[in-house]
Amino acid sequence: MNHLIAGLGNPGDEYAATRHNIGYMIVDHIAREAGVEFEDRRYGYVAEVRVKNQTLILLKPTTYMNLSGNAVRYWLNKKNIPVERLLVVVDDLALPLGAIRLKASGSEGGHNGLRSIAQQISTQAYARLRFGIGSEFRRGGQVDFVLSDFMPEEQQTLEERIARAAEAVKSYALQGIDATMNQYNGK
Repeated sequence: MNHLIAGLGNPGDEYAATRHNIGYMIVDHIAREAGVEFEDRRYGYVAEVRVKNQTLILLKPTTYMNLSGNAVRYWLNKKNIPVERLLVVVDDLALPLGAIRLKASGSEGGHNGLRSIAQQISTQAYARLRFGIGSEFRRGGQVDFVLSDFMPEEQQTLEERIARAAEAVKSYALQGIDATMNQYNGK
């Protein structure tokens, strides 16, 4: 069974290590563990990973964050994947660094990538894994903060939590949303 796992971020070296690109980092981790490479395809970098009897279509949209929905809609249609098997991996300012929140659906919470996806697929009823990037910024400094790199002192925590988020993605494909939420949310 195919699942589309869309790790949101922005293409380009200048964004590679930024907080906003945590979605890219998590799907990169999954691909690296499986020993597969991403291919530059229409609207994104794509890789396929087998996890037991499931296939994860890993997508890193190259449409920039604000137009992520174009890539997600295209790959859902191209691979004939129902919205029920879409998981979007995204950064979240409201969560402490490394915290994971998996939800079956919800609002975009001010996130432009999630807003674009909801507009393009005409629903907010799709799973999302929110990964906390912290909120240590001055008033009005949100954009600069999300487009900043993680601090050196955050790296060890970050690597451990990215690995944990990658496990949650695989669990989602194998066990479903409810069991995975019970296992990974708030832990």
